[in-house]
Amino acid sequence: MGQKCAICGKSPQVGNRVSQRGKAKYLGGNGRQTTGISKRRFRPNLQKIRIQQGGGAVTRRVCTKCIRSGLIQKAVVRKAFAEPQPSAG
Repeated sequence: MGQKCAICGKSPQVGNRVSQRGKAKYLGGNGRQTTGISKRRFRPNLQKIRIQQGGGAVTRRVCTKCIRSGLIQKAVVRKAFAEPQPSAG
């Protein structure tokens, strides 16, 4: 399936890497000159995690934005420990 989030569908984007030389004018220089532009890819930060889906747990590749925003619910590995209730009597 490649680099794609299973929840929001985020995939790699294309952009430019710009190489420059010189010193900015506000710092007392002549200004910045672009010496090269090459293509690059911005890849999403995907994590392989187990999530609750359809009453069971499945492993999916999900971007960190979906994890942090609460769009998914992580699978419960084991139930939390509960104190036994004392019997009345």
